[in-house]
Amino acid sequence: MKFKESIDIQIIAIATIWLFHVSGIIGILYGNSHWFVEATPINLSLCFFLMVLVCWKTSGFIKITTLSFIVGMLAEILGVNFGYIFGSYQYGEALGWKLYGVPILIGANWSILTVCSAAIASNLYDKLVPRVIVGLGLMLLFDFMLEPIAPILDFWEFQNGKAPFQNYFGWVLVALPLQFFYHFWKVDIKHWFTHHLFLLQLLFFMILLLKINTLQNLL
Repeated sequence: MKFKESIDIQIIAIATIWLFHVSGIIGILYGNSHWFVEATPINLSLCFFLMVLVCWKTSGFIKITTLSFIVGMLAEILGVNFGYIFGSYQYGEALGWKLYGVPILIGANWSILTVCSAAIASNLYDKLVPRVIVGLGLMLLFDFMLEPIAPILDFWEFQNGKAPFQNYFGWVLVALPLQFFYHFWKVDIKHWFTHHLFLLQLLFFMILLLKINTLQNLL
């Protein structure tokens, strides 16, 4: 009964994030673009809540989620206020409430990306080094897709209008230890929710990137 219940929760969670992401893509490109962009905090909050709901019983999950949130927030605060790690940039208003200039949801996003990418890497490889490298690569791929459209969506913008090499190097510095600790603590997520969530977020921003000229005209 408990196993069936966990499966049911996972199916509902997966269906929910598919609904929200597909609706978001259609809404931004063909509907009320500003309304759907302004709803980003709701979507990201829901994704984080559902990830915790599905995975919280997994050993080590709470530890890596908490660590990723704290480390991500501290790194971003240093970046926004002092130009350290990622370069000089500022956050817009689209991501909601801020702490020292950094939206609190950015910490949640660091947790989502760390857990989802590491969970995927765990299914692909058995050994630590390839798991860490693949997980890190997935996180970098996500950031690479997001950076060109982040200013258009009013997420954040770098001082010179384009993410410098320092940003990607900073991602390696921050994400590498997080990937390591995920596997060091032997977090073993059996659910497929994390795979769906990462794929959906990647596809969401990939489609928007392909439609970047349309997006600029809409926003």
